[in-house]
Amino acid sequence: MADGISYQRARAFRRRLTPPEARLWVRLKGDRLGGLGFRKQHPIGPYILDFYCAAAKLAVEVDGASHGTDERAAHDKRRTAWLGGKGIRVVRIAARAVKDELDGVLEFIRREAEARMRG
Repeated sequence: MADGISYQRARAFRRRLTPPEARLWVRLKGDRLGGLGFRKQHPIGPYILDFYCAAAKLAVEVDGASHGTDERAAHDKRRTAWLGGKGIRVVRIAARAVKDELDGVLEFIRREAEARMRG
């Protein structure tokens, strides 16, 4: 469960999505992706997930240029391992792919979620 600080941070993050996150959210919100429900900037434990489908236990992370550093890659690896221990699969999508290939990104997310729900 997330702590109070994570909830406060998540609330602030929801108000200032990056342009790629905002673009993806328009297509995910309101169960628009095959009836799958997603939450934006969802806190779990000490982490805030860009997008989360609880039914599939699937986290979708939109990675911009800052994720290319060694330090950030190490953090992402620890985070993914921690979430994996909670049964959550993390998929990482390049911000550039959201900009240039949105339909393909959405299809990938839908397939991943559906596969998780089938078991």
